[in-house]
Amino acid sequence: MLVDSHAHIQGKEYAGEVAPVIERARDAGVDTIIVVGGAGDMSSNTDAIALAGSFPNVYATVGMHPHDAKDAGDEQLNTVKKLAASPKVVGVGETGLDYYYKHSPEEIQRDVFSRFIHLARELTLPIIVHEREASSEAADLLLTEGGGKLEGVIHCFTGDYEAARRYLDMGFYLSFTGIITFKNAGSLREVVRKVPLERLLVETDSPFLTPVPHRGKRNEPAYVRYVAEAIGELKNIPFERVANATTRNVRALFQLP
Repeated sequence: MLVDSHAHIQGKEYAGEVAPVIERARDAGVDTIIVVGGAGDMSSNTDAIALAGSFPNVYATVGMHPHDAKDAGDEQLNTVKKLAASPKVVGVGETGLDYYYKHSPEEIQRDVFSRFIHLARELTLPIIVHEREASSEAADLLLTEGGGKLEGVIHCFTGDYEAARRYLDMGFYLSFTGIITFKNAGSLREVVRKVPLERLLVETDSPFLTPVPHRGKRNEPAYVRYVAEAIGELKNIPFERVANATTRNVRALFQLP
């Protein structure tokens, strides 16, 4: 069985379709889904929690995306902390740094990311990190603010092996998406080949980053199978070994039953 470690099926793209989406995932061998909050307004968190409460093998995380860091005041951060006490919340995030789009100023992103790192430490929950073109500063903050007492995952990893190695040395997992099936992702596939299987997770980041052969369509958790199959091909190992390892990894990180 597989776990989609990062999906946003609480979004409007799945309105009225969540149950069949989850059923299709089960049919594809994806028995657990982690629905990640933090994108957009606070409703992405509350909707993730509500969805997790409605399905037995769905879990939630709560956070604020770096795009929205400019809107993350004390009130919002306190709300996230309260939501994190919900029974099926298993992580803090997504949160992090995005220097590609810079929808929020870099300084504000760093401050908010630091506060979420401290929140994850306080709550003893793993952190789900969004990082784009900011690997050096993200790793520095995770190291200094995390104090070596933080576990987590760099979701949708797209960096080079030097960045990957630094995160791995800190004990973090790296999660890969359908990007590794794209024609222009040769350098990222080389990173996948080098990352130890015991530090890999698979995700869809639904509704985004749909893997080949469904690229161009809305993504959904069932398609995480294509990501796992691609990893097996890149590492020249059986699909079943990838499925078993990535499932074991995500269950250990998020302490899933």
